[in-house]
Amino acid sequence: MTISAWPEIHPSWYPILEPVSDQLQGLMEHIAARRDDGEHIEPAPDNVLRVFHMPFDAVKVVIVGQDPYPTPGHAVGLSFALHPDVRPLARSLVNIYKELEDDLGIAPAATGDLSGWEAQGVFLLNRVLTVTAHAAGSHKGLGWEAITDAVVDGLAARGTALVVILWGGQAKTLATRFHDDDTLVLTSAHPSPLSARRGFFGSKPFSKTNQFLADHGVEPIDWAANSLEQPTQSELF
Repeated sequence: MTISAWPEIHPSWYPILEPVSDQLQGLMEHIAARRDDGEHIEPAPDNVLRVFHMPFDAVKVVIVGQDPYPTPGHAVGLSFALHPDVRPLARSLVNIYKELEDDLGIAPAATGDLSGWEAQGVFLLNRVLTVTAHAAGSHKGLGWEAITDAVVDGLAARGTALVVILWGGQAKTLATRFHDDDTLVLTSAHPSPLSARRGFFGSKPFSKTNQFLADHGVEPIDWAANSLEQPTQSELF
């Protein structure tokens, strides 16, 4: 099976993912078999590869998360994002919004729908793309890391302006993969309530991102976009 078998993946990712296509096929078949056996896996099947809707060249900012939310119905295939109807918001996302307000004065959005960021080139990548419901971290080591390594390496070699935001220990392990002068790597503690006060709050990732993009002739991110009316999927790219 070739990468083109998954319609969720934009064709611009084919050269990046083709070397790991066998691993990806094996993972997708393995996850499907576990679902068929009755296991509840998040996110929904059509959202597992959602992050790859974004064209490769459209990526301006990468925000790396760990794995999807394990609460049924919360995960949407984008790191830290939630289904628009989910209340209350995940506490990590609440802290992200708090830092955004402290950094740029942008009031927290009412929902966890981050498609307003996605539409502008914010690539919301989880290190691991699936999880068993109610069991955070349960698919770590299943094989997704090889896929996301290939993605990160492809972006690192692209040679155009890129901001990489790595929150928490798992994400920080990717920092050494980026060496280009056209890449800004921002690391801090994870926004989780357990660690946000150990360096996430006050890190100002949003203003630093926009300053770097502007300095490299790239349109900054309107981080307030998620507070506005959301685009439809057909309007994203």
